[in-house]
Amino acid sequence: MKTRTIKKNKINIITLGCSKNLVDSEVLSGQLSANQMDVAHESLNNDHNIVVVNTCGFIDKAKEESVNTILEQVELKKKGTLDKVFVTGCLSQRYREDLEKEIPEVDAWFGTMELPLILKALNADYKKELIGERLLATPSHYAYLKISEGCNRTCAFCAIPLMRGGHRSRSIEVLVKEAEGLVRKGVKEIMLIAQELTYYGLDLYKKRALPELMNRLADTEGLEWIRLHYSYPSKFPLEILDVMKERDNICKYLDMPLQHASDRMLNAMKRQITKIEMEDLLLAIREKIPGICLRTTLIAGFPGEREEDVEDLKEFLVQQRFDRVGIFTYSHEEGTGAFGLEDDVPAEIKQQRAEDIMELQKDISYEKNEEKLGKVFKTIVDKKEAGRYLGRTEFDSVEVDNEVIIQTEEKLNPGDFVQVKITNAYDYDLEGVLA
Repeated sequence: MKTRTIKKNKINIITLGCSKNLVDSEVLSGQLSANQMDVAHESLNNDHNIVVVNTCGFIDKAKEESVNTILEQVELKKKGTLDKVFVTGCLSQRYREDLEKEIPEVDAWFGTMELPLILKALNADYKKELIGERLLATPSHYAYLKISEGCNRTCAFCAIPLMRGGHRSRSIEVLVKEAEGLVRKGVKEIMLIAQELTYYGLDLYKKRALPELMNRLADTEGLEWIRLHYSYPSKFPLEILDVMKERDNICKYLDMPLQHASDRMLNAMKRQITKIEMEDLLLAIREKIPGICLRTTLIAGFPGEREEDVEDLKEFLVQQRFDRVGIFTYSHEEGTGAFGLEDDVPAEIKQQRAEDIMELQKDISYEKNEEKLGKVFKTIVDKKEAGRYLGRTEFDSVEVDNEVIIQTEEKLNPGDFVQVKITNAYDYDLEGVLA
């Protein structure tokens, strides 16, 4: 079938999975653009002839979504709508040999650290001088900053080290330069991401260097908010909180996935921490930063989980009253430490436990939102939707946390900061007027 190769190539990048994958796609876009190539991210115009699917291989649902997306693009290729389909990312890294056999119509498969090879396949040169340069796929007022790659932890449930390798920090100088470049482009908020933030610097500087990095980034003129995602609780460096307390542009927000609160489960998951140690850590964090927003992520249905383990977790949530909670059902992943265990919690029970926990958290979230009534918060405007503005306080990250519905007749722009007085509270959102 004749295809559209007479036209200049246009490449569309489709990103699945987490914010770390999104950054990889942004870097790829930046490199292609620097090669004078026409590139878009998740374009709906259907005017491209090459697709790169950046996949996720974290858990079953993510893998299924990635495979389905690849198959959809392959079908378009068969119809002559596309000339080429390339696949990269975590799923490709982990299952390349199997996928090559199952979906031979894909033109080439690439792993997570093969950017130069992808560029070569697209007839583009890898430009080392562009390190840190990206074409943002996010709105222009916020961006993610990936400070390291890979992970040295050995959590029994996690396949990330299989797909991303061991921990590798990026230098403070490179990260500061990248942050400064983002601010010049209009970015007001930067979210620090990694598989594990608190390990940052141990490889490069032989010490935990996250506090130093935070200070250096906080010096960036025009950077209003810095937000921390994905910190590991065991041996948590409390000096991070000293910097958070001292620097006004570091959000009083911490994303710390705890995964469980039953000692049986924590031990089985190889989390290197006990429930009492977590309680002591959370107390220390709250004492250092009163009013800090704590977000955590949990797993329901890990092998061997009993009803009493779930009750321990619920009791822990009632006691700790986290501001934000997310939950996954356990996914039995080959190559992980837990794969040798029997996946003995039925899928429907995993799902029911997850729903019960989120129902409990919904009440806590509503109560905590009610406490904000009548108070005024600095709020970043994200967008206008259905005739109203939506924004976030420093206690809310993009996509995963609360939104603030801003009632005003004034014209606001994305990236504006306004003072909002909270007038209504809901389970997961707030509403207010300009103060």
